[in-house]
Amino acid sequence: MIDLTQTQSASPLVRTVVTDPGTLWTKDTTPVIEAPSDTDSDPQPEARWSANAPRTGICGAVSPRVIALPDGGYRMYYTQILPRTGFPAGANDYEYSGTRILSAFSTDGNIWDPEPGVRLSPQAVDSDAWRVVSSEVVPVADGRRLRMYYECCAGPQTMDNSIRSAVSSDGGLEWTPEPGSRLECDGCHYSAPRIVFLSDGRVRLYCAQNGRGIISAVSDEDGLVFHEEPGVRLAPDGIWDSLTAFAPEIVRVQNAGYVMYYAGYSQANRAYILRAVSDDGLTWRKDTDPVISPGPGGWDAAKCSEMCVLRMSPADNTAVRYRMLYEACDGTTINERGVWRILGATSQ
Repeated sequence: MIDLTQTQSASPLVRTVVTDPGTLWTKDTTPVIEAPSDTDSDPQPEARWSANAPRTGICGAVSPRVIALPDGGYRMYYTQILPRTGFPAGANDYEYSGTRILSAFSTDGNIWDPEPGVRLSPQAVDSDAWRVVSSEVVPVADGRRLRMYYECCAGPQTMDNSIRSAVSSDGGLEWTPEPGSRLECDGCHYSAPRIVFLSDGRVRLYCAQNGRGIISAVSDEDGLVFHEEPGVRLAPDGIWDSLTAFAPEIVRVQNAGYVMYYAGYSQANRAYILRAVSDDGLTWRKDTDPVISPGPGGWDAAKCSEMCVLRMSPADNTAVRYRMLYEACDGTTINERGVWRILGATSQ
């Protein structure tokens, strides 16, 4: 949750809300962003497809990230999964798929219009890159630009990857990759970066590391050089996240610490949206039960995963409400993989 209506500077205020978004959410009845149809061999970024178009899990839409824009409305950055040349299975064989980062605009957080153009492609970053995934967009300290943190993959998931960054000077449409990596080490696979600005001026980066869970790193400089902090923020050691804990979404509640929503896999074919709380952003306490669970049936029959939260603009004399956008898998293909879409839910 990055709210540029609060401030356009690199401040804790961009993640601060007055009330806890809570644990009770009502799912939408239709998808927010659909996967491309199997029949579209060259999907355009601004294209829209019917929910009933033929799909077999070749293409997908995942990893939503939303910023509330300073002049009103919202922009969602999301990752579109497509087949790569020579690898027609696409998202059904994610190890060898390709991805790109696209965007959509909404005036109210409910109805989203895909925008023309590719925000970031693997080829723009590195000629050897296969995927760019999981963008996190935040203001730069100079108050004039935005920075995108993203996962960059040069091959299958078993290969090392890195967290990298790009900057935008036009409000978030055109992006220029920055040199080097923000977080990288031999034998490590990182994903789903999130940024929290600390009150002392430092920048904390949360992300998932394969085999460990959710970790953090801190930058004492300008958000470019990060050093990993000791320990693990959330380990995959619960009933609902025994296989994997990843994709943190963090909200700073005014005078009440932090709330984290994150994705947990209990097994390869089941993923849940879970919740934890913290006083300091380092030590976290997990809630007992999932916030959002798969199904029954429908678009998220198998998996509810990587998510983001946005604060809705309240009507007069009404309570603050929140939207959660999340990636979901319907489990309709072999091994309950299926079609990945972006769905929504609203706080009760």
